Amino acid sequence: MGFFRTFDFVEGRLHLRKTQIYLVFHSVCTTFAHMKTEGYKVKEYGQAVKRYVQTMDLKDDAALIAEYRRRHSEPEAWKEVLDGIRAVGILDMQLFILGTRLVMIVETPLDFDWDAAMARLATLPRQQEWEDYMAIFQQCKEGATSDEKWQMMEQMFYLYE
Repeated sequence: MGFFRTFDFVEGRLHLRKTQIYLVFHSVCTTFAHMKTEGYKVKEYGQAVKRYVQTMDLKDDAALIAEYRRRHSEPEAWKEVLDGIRAVGILDMQLFILGTRLVMIVETPLDFDWDAAMARLATLPRQQEWEDYMAIFQQCKEGATSDEKWQMMEQMFYLYE
């Protein structure tokens, strides 16, 4: 029995059966609860980098959020999409979640041109297909590109020197 068989469509909405919700959330919470207080290792690049931070909201539906997490797991992420992200010059990309709020951290070389990279990324294999595949979970317009979905955040504080 595959994972997708644990879902039901009722009145046009995706629903997980209660047992699967518990198992998915228990597994996710057990895995990630420890990381919250231990921290996350930062990659070393041997060069100066810059960071972009973006946010987006998911639909407020526990079953949808569980499936969104699953689709972003290592075995489920599409290789062509990951390759495209790297091909435009992104060194690292991380997603964080709290409730329905997503935060994306993107690290790039100092000479990275965000607008040019996002325009190129949108043309690479399977990128728009991935965006459409993810849209069911996201509060966004149908057919939106990644750059249209994610809102750039403004840095308002750092440890001043």
